[in-house]
Amino acid sequence: MGIQDGKVALVTGGRGGIGRAIVDRLSREGAIVYAADLSEGGSLPEAVEAASRFVRLDVTSEPEATAAMEQVREEHGKLDILVNAAGIEIEKTIEETSLEEWNQSFAVNVTGTFLTSKHALPLMRAAAKGGSSASLINFGSYDGFIADPGLAAYCATKGAVHALTRAMACDHGPEGIRVNAICPGYIDTPMLQSFFTGDGSGGGGKTIGQLQQAVRDVHPMRTYGTPEDIANLVNWLASDEARYASGQLWVLDGGLSAQVQQMRL
Repeated sequence: MGIQDGKVALVTGGRGGIGRAIVDRLSREGAIVYAADLSEGGSLPEAVEAASRFVRLDVTSEPEATAAMEQVREEHGKLDILVNAAGIEIEKTIEETSLEEWNQSFAVNVTGTFLTSKHALPLMRAAAKGGSSASLINFGSYDGFIADPGLAAYCATKGAVHALTRAMACDHGPEGIRVNAICPGYIDTPMLQSFFTGDGSGGGGKTIGQLQQAVRDVHPMRTYGTPEDIANLVNWLASDEARYASGQLWVLDGGLSAQVQQMRL
């Protein structure tokens, strides 16, 4: 018996690094999971592949958001869990960022969260009618509290997601819908690996291996996280064990943002 037995979930960015791990975990816990993404790229374990359902979703498109939710409504009539994991990162200062890049960052990270949440709410109300709560989980970042150099647009979008999460929790808590945000630090995903090779890494001629070790060393736990670490927290927040958890920004960063950085000098 899994703690998500009988629940219906939809994960945006469900074929990406973190999203794929979330789809895997929720499926193994007994949920019916829709992996929503731009394409079916990214393999899942065979048993999870059979249990999960791919749905095409460009989170910046309102017609695609409504179509995805209509599919869920027709097949199940409810949505217990929504995870807004889709996101992009641009490694530039605001001076280097074009208006098109700025707008695209907000379109995916903020407007995408808005659109999928907006059109999921009727299905989540239906899920909450039985007395249990529905769980909506957004993705912020520790970069919504403090900033890494060269990630201006990304930091701005994550700050917006944090504020939106609190507002949604206030508005929809009375309807039995809990809203939280997970705020990861450095997680071993393709996005992180591209950061190591980009200008934002401040590489200074170091090898990829040296950069990876430097990032591990800056953490009190001397490592960065895995997608499975994030999926574990999603699984708990989506479960009835978290029935009193709402409106919170859950930082998962190996202690990185807890320390005074100057003390490492």
